[in-house]
Amino acid sequence: MSSVSRRTVLAGAVASGAAMAAVAAGGSPATAGPKGPKPTIVLVHGAFADASGWSGVISRLTRDGYPVLAPANPLRGVASDAAYLASFLATVDGPVVLAGHSYGGFVITNAALGNPNVKALVYVAAFAPAFDESVGALTRLFDGSQLDPATSIDFRPWAGGLDGYVKKDVFRGIFAGDLPRATSDLMWATQRPGDVATLQEHSGQPAWATIPSYFLVAKDDNLIPPALQRFMARRAGAHTVEVRASHAALISQPGAVADLIRKAAR
Repeated sequence: MSSVSRRTVLAGAVASGAAMAAVAAGGSPATAGPKGPKPTIVLVHGAFADASGWSGVISRLTRDGYPVLAPANPLRGVASDAAYLASFLATVDGPVVLAGHSYGGFVITNAALGNPNVKALVYVAAFAPAFDESVGALTRLFDGSQLDPATSIDFRPWAGGLDGYVKKDVFRGIFAGDLPRATSDLMWATQRPGDVATLQEHSGQPAWATIPSYFLVAKDDNLIPPALQRFMARRAGAHTVEVRASHAALISQPGAVADLIRKAAR
């Protein structure tokens, strides 16, 4: 195994270990500071990825004393994924900062609605849908996405529907062009698929209408066009930063992502 691959595998173990440690602690708030307890940071991955993508972000936040949880996103559909996350959030005591990457933005937008513990939403190269919007409809608003379901996706049936996986020959270019090929190859092999029906499922009322939001725009994103990210951030009234990164900004720019989450947590 190459040194890059070993580092990536270890990073996944760090993410899982950090998430499990936080769960074992009951998701309790960190020791109180001058302004009260630090919020729990809940990180939600998107499709074609898993929670280990947050490893670099987790290590930075936990060093600062933040409790961090990175639950698995079921990737079965907007309503069911949001319901799952909402039930997970109900087990977390105290204030929460909720961050989502990619399709994870759809999930946090719906799951946070009506939860008074969620103090901020952070979108990392993510979708921030308005009411009744779908992934497919949003992606069509602006040119630039290279994820064409007709040519970029391998379809595999499961008992309840049809799963989609990004093809190996396009994965790096679409998802992770600023990462070493050994890393993107490992990400391709371990990607978690999304049910393709999710592409057309409509979002509910957006939590960003009532909860402060923060947005990291990935300027080299080939999956969610940067112009679309800016449009969604502006519409949500989000505090916005831009970084030179692929769609996998949470992996290639973990410092910038952690900085934005810290800002949202203050």
